[in-house]
Amino acid sequence: MPRPHALLALLILAGLAGCRNGGTPPASLPVTGDPAAVQAIPSERIELEVSERVTGLAHPWALAFLPDGGYLVTEKVGNLRRVAPDGRVSAPIQGLPKLYVSGQSGLLDVVLSPDFAQDGWVYLSFAQPNFRGNLAGTAVARGRLEGDALTGVEVIYSQEPKLSSGTHVGSRLVFDGQGHLFVTQGDNRVGMAESQQLDKLQGKLVRILPDSGIPADNPFVGRADARPEIWSYGHRNMQGAALHPQTGQLWTSEHGPKGGDELNVPAPGLNYGWPVVTHGIDYTGLPISGSVGKAAPGMEPPHHVWMVSPGLSGMAFYTGDLLPQWRGNLFLGALASRELIRLELEGDRVVHEERLLGVRGERIRDVRQGPDGALYLLVDDPNNGKVLRVAPRAAVRPRQEPAR
Repeated sequence: MPRPHALLALLILAGLAGCRNGGTPPASLPVTGDPAAVQAIPSERIELEVSERVTGLAHPWALAFLPDGGYLVTEKVGNLRRVAPDGRVSAPIQGLPKLYVSGQSGLLDVVLSPDFAQDGWVYLSFAQPNFRGNLAGTAVARGRLEGDALTGVEVIYSQEPKLSSGTHVGSRLVFDGQGHLFVTQGDNRVGMAESQQLDKLQGKLVRILPDSGIPADNPFVGRADARPEIWSYGHRNMQGAALHPQTGQLWTSEHGPKGGDELNVPAPGLNYGWPVVTHGIDYTGLPISGSVGKAAPGMEPPHHVWMVSPGLSGMAFYTGDLLPQWRGNLFLGALASRELIRLELEGDRVVHEERLLGVRGERIRDVRQGPDGALYLLVDDPNNGKVLRVAPRAAVRPRQEPAR
């Protein structure tokens, strides 16, 4: 077990971090998390303890809690692992579909079926190769978790055409509580114009049924010039999604180019503008090709926008009791600025932002609320990816002198 960490110096670590490909980790990982290895982090309202529950992962991407108190973790390099309640990490679970692993592409999100206790379905989003293996698109598969294998695996959604060479594939999966599955995606960063073309699935938020069917009330059902899976369009690269606990609406986070990361509440059939409207510029410093600026008729403005890109990834609304000061807040992972972002809301309006964990200097890829009410984060690193637990710091009681 690792020794407890000393408090880190207060450093502010920022800057755009590029995607790195690491080697394949060992077949099984040791128990590396140590609840005693705690780092104290100050917040505006509360003192936090951050403990490393698992280390040594390879580009961990998503986390899903299991009924037994353990959880599943995806590694972008192509592994799905089970973490037992005591912290033991399994060898890679067998039975995954064929993946395209390159750059930003690989194994992505994981969620359990809302009826997992009865049906055992696990849903995965991933980069799916074309038949030549040289291009990819976002896809979703499901299989039944039986021991350390997925059985009955079937692909229920495929982004077409296949255009990605390893970039901008998204993706998050969210069940909406009404029998539908939302799938966020990216524009594949090819011509970008595909985000505005309704006969293609690039740059689209889609809504499907869990068995691959199409909901009859999707906004473009029945149109010959549009894909029926589409819910909204004009998106760049959505890597975060969560349901608002009061309204039940889906909120998404989206990478801008250089600047212009967005938080959106996508409504059916609406156009969110990319690449015609954007608050960012190209990485070259030039305007985005085809952009007319920050607004245009018929295109929705972002619900909230960051002019300097944090590199938004996984997100979660907090509804627990362990951190009552944060109930109703929205938390987002930040890859570029290497922080956890906390947003306070009044209704749907963002009224305050706090940046947390910047002293650690780690790329936060996913954010989930655990069954114990703590926040669980994934640190994206090629060789030492981690599962972090964030909870309020335990009160330190003064030492009692013995009675004389």
